[in-house]
Amino acid sequence: MGNAARNAAKVVALMLSGIILSSLQTPVRSYLYNNRYAGDQVIRVIPHNDGEVEILKSLYEQLEVDLWQPNSVSIITEGAAVDLHIDRNSSGIFRSHLQQAKIPYKVLISNLQKEIEKQSGSRSSRKRRSESEYDYEVYHSLEEIQSWMHEINRTHPHFVNMFSIGQSFEGRPLYVLQLGKKSRRDKKAVWIDCGVHAREWIGPAFCQWFVKEALHSYHSDPVTRRLMNQLYFYIMPVFNVDGYHFSWTKDRFWRKTRSRNSKFHCRGVDANRNWKVKWCEEGASSHPCDETYCGPFPESEPEVKAVANFLRKQRKRVKAYISIHAYAQMLLYPYSYKYATIPNFDCVESAAHNAVLALYSAYGVRYRYGPASTTLYVSSGSSMDWAYKNGIPYAFAFELRDTGYFGFLLPETLINPTCTETTRAVKTISTSLLKKCS
Repeated sequence: MGNAARNAAKVVALMLSGIILSSLQTPVRSYLYNNRYAGDQVIRVIPHNDGEVEILKSLYEQLEVDLWQPNSVSIITEGAAVDLHIDRNSSGIFRSHLQQAKIPYKVLISNLQKEIEKQSGSRSSRKRRSESEYDYEVYHSLEEIQSWMHEINRTHPHFVNMFSIGQSFEGRPLYVLQLGKKSRRDKKAVWIDCGVHAREWIGPAFCQWFVKEALHSYHSDPVTRRLMNQLYFYIMPVFNVDGYHFSWTKDRFWRKTRSRNSKFHCRGVDANRNWKVKWCEEGASSHPCDETYCGPFPESEPEVKAVANFLRKQRKRVKAYISIHAYAQMLLYPYSYKYATIPNFDCVESAAHNAVLALYSAYGVRYRYGPASTTLYVSSGSSMDWAYKNGIPYAFAFELRDTGYFGFLLPETLINPTCTETTRAVKTISTSLLKKCS
């Protein structure tokens, strides 16, 4: 760190130490999440030098700030956008310091609570519907998704088999759907998981959409019919069931699992840093209160262990692993933990290129693609790297819409186009398994 950067950080620390932040009055009427996000803001900052990076890091450490992108303060770098959720009591002082340091910023969301209320609507009156009446263009709670899974399993016995691979920390079943025309048991398979990070609601919405599209277009679309006949899809709509439920009931922006730590009050582990591949190295944190906490040991989370055990048992059949995340509009492949080229780069790169083209063909939305370490950032203990290291040749992670304007609050009006274009990409990757790659 240069002298200018050190001085800038010290100035921020001194100014902050002398300021008593005042609480804003809470409106009388109670909204979703007990109105906890009233007045909170999401802003975007792009630091242009080391000094500005250090100012941002110092502000982050001393104020109520939640990083949306990137997900760790350690990987804030000059020239890269930083999206921050700032508590209402901290937003004024945060912006004031940016202005004093002449660091430009943009307010993406001016009142987070209003945005949540606007996008969520009233869900208490929603009744359980049959599969044919199910609304795929709204977000659904964990209970609704699991009821839907039971209904899909009941109404499509020739194509769907529902089963549990274990239990979450809080004792919820970890349900998976086997999708595909039931025939020989040794068919190649594709694994798709959604909802690894609780606040990324577009993930579970996509998993449901993909199942719906496969079932409804089987007779009309020859590509879908071929995939369903020749492959099995193992689909886990909600990986992090405890965290997802918590994001609906207590904290809309909860990311981690809900496991307890004996030494800290902080709960949860980042389920995408808990895999046994370069565990808890660069891009992961060993502190239980951090968003990228790797856990006390690899596969400490029952959700991670259950999926890892299932994939180990099916390693001879599962040829593709796809994990759905948000947000950034990227299609990533290994490695995440190091800057290196995978042995079957040509095959994977070709599949990614074709998938992104297929996605673009729907609505003209552009996705970046490439190795996760260079396209996004370095991270260790990820499921994608683990899958690849354990013999699954096609391993991908999607970062769905958008690029930050809505962030984790992608409106329900964008579920249809987002899932439609992503379905094209996933079908393209799946088709790659049926071809001999030279």
